[in-house]
Amino acid sequence: MTKVEAAVRSGGAGTAEAESRLEQHRSELTGYCYRMLGSSFEAEDAVQETLIRAWRSLDRFEGRSALRSWLYRIATNVCLDMLSGRERRALPMDLGPARTLENVSLNQLPEATWIEPIPNGSAGTGGDPADVAVSRETIKLAFVTALQHLPPRQRAVLILREVLRWKADEVAELLETSVPSVNSALQRARATLSTTDTASGDSVEELDAEQRELLERYVDAFQRYDMSALTALIHEDATQSMPPYEMWLSGRGDILGWWVGPGAGCSGSRLVATVGANGSPAFGQYKPGGPDGSFTPWALQVLEVSGGRIAGFTFFLDTERVFPLFGLPPRLDP
Repeated sequence: MTKVEAAVRSGGAGTAEAESRLEQHRSELTGYCYRMLGSSFEAEDAVQETLIRAWRSLDRFEGRSALRSWLYRIATNVCLDMLSGRERRALPMDLGPARTLENVSLNQLPEATWIEPIPNGSAGTGGDPADVAVSRETIKLAFVTALQHLPPRQRAVLILREVLRWKADEVAELLETSVPSVNSALQRARATLSTTDTASGDSVEELDAEQRELLERYVDAFQRYDMSALTALIHEDATQSMPPYEMWLSGRGDILGWWVGPGAGCSGSRLVATVGANGSPAFGQYKPGGPDGSFTPWALQVLEVSGGRIAGFTFFLDTERVFPLFGLPPRLDP
């Protein structure tokens, strides 16, 4: 039972029909809050808080604006409160230069440091195909990371204007400011994003037969830990990061060197396909060595596919939190 359902059962204003009207906006609000906060778990908390506040105030909602606009106003205020006074989330590439195999550091940083993945389909905007395409591209890890460089109100303006396609006067009303202020904030946000790397791979929903074959070959080669086969599948300039470790690697040579060196314990792993993460293919990785010969969670692998090869690996190691989010089992039998 969600917190919203609990609020309904405790006797708030309205009816189950009203609850349904609020709940139908959950997915798009989740996408908005995720882009604002960079964390799927914080986004869920923000949406829950938004719907609870809306439920408790529903009897005072006068309908002067659309219900959707009213919910976005509440969600924006919730996110701005959550972002107040805290450091931005990032990926390792955002924090320093790539490491080489000779100078790797396994220094870990707290969970609150990192951008976190979100399952495909849980942050949709709906709408026409053009809106869906924008939604896919703006949920990518690189784009969400770039958003975190913006001050919170600029972040809200850019998402509302360029992702959700709101008009400037609508955003001004939501933020209780002027249209010139919105336009100025958008201009500054665009300028900041132009200095960051928002490049990303192909969206998983758009993978063609050749790209799907590439992923099948990758799964087979990784499970056999065949470095020769993997060499042919990975882009020469590929990158790898492994939150919560702050280090990251650049270049196929160092990635494969890591896999047969410090990462050799991954040999014999199994991969389980998921719905995908952040518009990209994703797999649950399970390492051997568990009880009774079982395989235990090691990482959620999020891959960037570009130009017919794999161009990026992000291994999220917080499997205790991330695997349930993606419906992955706690272990695999031998």
